[in-house]
Amino acid sequence: MRIVGVLTGLDAEARLLRGHGEGGALIVACTGANPRRAREEVGRLLSQGATALVSFGLAGGLSPALRAGDLVLAERVVLPEGRSVATDAAWRQAVLARAELFREASGGAVAGVDRLLVTTEEKRLAAASGAVAADMESHAVALAAQEADVPFVVLRAVSDPAGQALPSVARVALKPGGRVDTGAVAMALVRRPSEWPAVLRLALDTRAAMATLRGAVGAGALLAA
Repeated sequence: MRIVGVLTGLDAEARLLRGHGEGGALIVACTGANPRRAREEVGRLLSQGATALVSFGLAGGLSPALRAGDLVLAERVVLPEGRSVATDAAWRQAVLARAELFREASGGAVAGVDRLLVTTEEKRLAAASGAVAADMESHAVALAAQEADVPFVVLRAVSDPAGQALPSVARVALKPGGRVDTGAVAMALVRRPSEWPAVLRLALDTRAAMATLRGAVGAGALLAA
């Protein structure tokens, strides 16, 4: 039986997987959007018996063609140093068949980055790699899968489009378990009340992305053979 190890950055992403094979055919690790921890956690997934890996969660859009909530099933991952690692083509097609039951999915490349892309200029520079979206876990998954010689796929939903800069409160550190530090966010907004519109927009876009991920999980995409 294939045991799928899923790496997420946020606790909210990991919670979407509960009741969908977690603890059996599906094992989950959350990094708290920490690149060092991402490497540790993906290694733990493999040590726990994972025979396939998934990078799952939100992503920042790099292609102007992608809107908030759009699903990305990457064909390859661009590593920070520039080289690419291909996802498993057969598994990707199986996931795509499930995912397209509820929403059209995009292909292309995802860029693995070690820090959050906040400004549109940072996104533009990352897009020069040819990637359509970026996240902070996929490069850890790609490298671990390559080293362990196991298949992997990347399933991400866009939470902030390419032309949208993130409010500065997005830089607020997460709690170790990957939960948003709401107290720290509230304090940041007290100091910068002008950011409320941008925060509300990000919240709506993130809700759309999470709905897409929930749909993918519900369609059995992560366990597609």
